[in-house]
Amino acid sequence: MDTSAEEGGRFKAYTYDELVARDKVNLDLTWMKDPALEDADSLLPPEVIAAEIVQDLQAALSEFAAIAEALGGEVPADAEPE
Repeated sequence: MDTSAEEGGRFKAYTYDELVARDKVNLDLTWMKDPALEDADSLLPPEVIAAEIVQDLQAALSEFAAIAEALGGEVPADAEPE
């Protein structure tokens, strides 16, 4: 493995053989599970999730429109803060 680019850097590259030679090495990758997602019946319906996303995006658009207006920029009429 060519490590010339990383020499003197913050990270060091290790070969597979160097890693498995270490004591107590474990290269197994697992995903952390969210217990709230295990029960599909307890999840919000898709239409509720979509409505929340729309609300969040509209709020973000209003905030950016206010920033643009404060900076003296032109804001389209449908993006102006409420």
